[in-house]
Amino acid sequence: MKGLYCRAGVSDAEPKFVIQETSLPEVLGNHLVRVQVKACGLSPLDLKLLDDVGIQRELIPVGREVAGVVLQVGDKVSFFQPEDEVVGILPLDSPCSGLCDVIDIDEHLLVQKPEKLSSVCVAGALRDGLCAYTALHTHARMAAGHTLLVMDGASSFGLMCIQLACYHGVKVLTTSHSPQQHTFLEQLRPSVGVQDPLVAKVIPVYSDSSDLLAVVLEETGGLGLDIVIDSGVRLQEEGSEETKLLPHKHDIISVLGVGGHWVTSHKDLQLDPPDCRYLHLKSASISFLNDEVWTASSAQQGRYLHILKDIVEKMSAGVLRPQPEEAVPLYEATVAMETVQRHQKKKAVVQL
Repeated sequence: MKGLYCRAGVSDAEPKFVIQETSLPEVLGNHLVRVQVKACGLSPLDLKLLDDVGIQRELIPVGREVAGVVLQVGDKVSFFQPEDEVVGILPLDSPCSGLCDVIDIDEHLLVQKPEKLSSVCVAGALRDGLCAYTALHTHARMAAGHTLLVMDGASSFGLMCIQLACYHGVKVLTTSHSPQQHTFLEQLRPSVGVQDPLVAKVIPVYSDSSDLLAVVLEETGGLGLDIVIDSGVRLQEEGSEETKLLPHKHDIISVLGVGGHWVTSHKDLQLDPPDCRYLHLKSASISFLNDEVWTASSAQQGRYLHILKDIVEKMSAGVLRPQPEEAVPLYEATVAMETVQRHQKKKAVVQL
């Protein structure tokens, strides 16, 4: 049996992705489930995070968002039985690559997959759904009537945030990074029975004439936003070609209302004393979005399973409609993962 692994580069060298032979133990652990993988999502590998939590291996398993069918269950497994369709995310320290034909995974990391939901769809969107759920429910505590700004709403993560927020009665503003994205976001409509658009306002940031603060204040009656979710920020006024479309940290702080909440995915955010003073005056707060904490700690395992179950049920019901990912065959997995790793916002799905 073969799986996809990463051989981390030395110093600044790019990581190499290789296909390696692997095997599973003959005896299945008490709480383990043996799953035949049908589809696996590929997301960028955070080597720095693995190093921070002390996971150091010569070969790091790649591909963690999996969907498949249960083949065998351990003696103490109570949630599943053979032939159940399941979906889940392998933990950071998993020895298995999700691109193996068969993997072993703890039953407490899996949920049932609705029959009408395709394996490719759920494997490609599960992580984005988890991130959106974590940002909006766990960190921002969103509620009906709140106003929300989602940066880069046309991304797979941004789209999940928009749909989840609108389902809960939140007024959504978003930004677009190109004319094509702007057109796509302007045409968003809810699924059933509601005539209003999903997005109240689309703010183009690819044009220098855009004034984020002025638009937000106009849309919120001068009060500012309850929640802002970014897709990265600029720490300096002058950004590189890669970061020129990202908002400056001061822009985000400026658009927050009193008691507002900023959820950031920027790992190395630095705030100066004037920034902190401005946040203090607004009694605003910041949370760092790290979806890996759910599998890195068992402290809130029950809540994590509830989130996964709710995500797949909302996807099955059409409340969450992810952007479809074109599945690639297994023999293209190495090239696909190299592309994903090189462009952090891209992802791929491999159909086994």
